[in-house]
Amino acid sequence: MSSSSHKITVYTDGSALGNPGPGGYGIVLQSGKHRKELAQGFELTTNNRMELMAVIVALESLNGGGADVTIYSDSKYVVDAVEKKWVFGWEKKGFKKKKNPDLWKRFLKIYPKHHVKFVWVRGHAGLPGNERCDQLAVEAAESGVLIPDTGYDPEA
Repeated sequence: MSSSSHKITVYTDGSALGNPGPGGYGIVLQSGKHRKELAQGFELTTNNRMELMAVIVALESLNGGGADVTIYSDSKYVVDAVEKKWVFGWEKKGFKKKKNPDLWKRFLKIYPKHHVKFVWVRGHAGLPGNERCDQLAVEAAESGVLIPDTGYDPEA
């Protein structure tokens, strides 16, 4: 999807069966009449990692830069970290004692390339885009086609 100053709506969700356990993310991207779905499953990960991974992959999948992107997520962890600007403080402190520094660093590389706004939505509240990416995330986690989450550190 090209993104020269138009509006893109993104729904993201992450899932982990066991937390930690097998996990997956689901993404629904919509722009005008275009719609794209993305999903991937991982062998061992956490719910929060999958929520954040969904956002990162969604942003990385946009071509160019400067798009107006609204991301709908049911993850307070992700939405609050960005909207309340906590992640920028964590970055200044080198993510000391913070979980998922690998993903937050990856997020901070792609985030400034677009005009991104986060909207927290209640999970399982019947919002079609959110329900669909929840389904994609769970199906990816259960798919048996799982790749390693190379950044996940069970010791952290």
